[in-house]
Amino acid sequence: MLLNIIETLGIISFVISGVMVAMQKKLDPFGILIIAFVTSTGGGTLRDLLLGVRPIFWLIDTSVVYTIIITTVVAIILRRYLKVLSKSLVLFDTIGIALYTIAGIEKSLAASLNPIICVAIGILSACFGGVIRDILCRRIPVIFKKEIYATACIIGGSAYFGLLYLIPNRNNIINIISILLIIIIRILAVRYKLQFPSIYAKAKTSS
Repeated sequence: MLLNIIETLGIISFVISGVMVAMQKKLDPFGILIIAFVTSTGGGTLRDLLLGVRPIFWLIDTSVVYTIIITTVVAIILRRYLKVLSKSLVLFDTIGIALYTIAGIEKSLAASLNPIICVAIGILSACFGGVIRDILCRRIPVIFKKEIYATACIIGGSAYFGLLYLIPNRNNIINIISILLIIIIRILAVRYKLQFPSIYAKAKTSS
């Protein structure tokens, strides 16, 4: 039950982030819907393909499609209110990756995979939709920048298994704590501009 809620909330969060990026690029309503769709389903689709799940989740669960369409329409209508939040894109994207990381881990565990593989699939399912979104909108995907993005998912995913060892049979609590940890790490990284050091030397300016 909680897993379904996590996945639905993740879809909604990614739809909103996709809508906001698409509107920044001034796409038409159909283009906005397409970006919202690939952002919210891209990671889950890759996850199901890797896990051998057939058919893909949104092909058999029409509520996913309805959720995407309704959320897209509502986000477009309320776009002015969303713009009030200066960090709204980061916020919804962060919530999305946190929820999808844990959902990916849960589904990987159900397939009896190794914890390291579970975390890897969780990260892929969390980030892949955003990668597709950014490529289609001609942006460098955040995961390829110096920002702390996938790292937050790695820490949250690792914490999930640490908590699972310490407090077994408390999956709901573990899920919530892991999700909040990813969100907090990502928000703090954005707030205080925490980044990985660049491997490229800065160009010297001539005097």
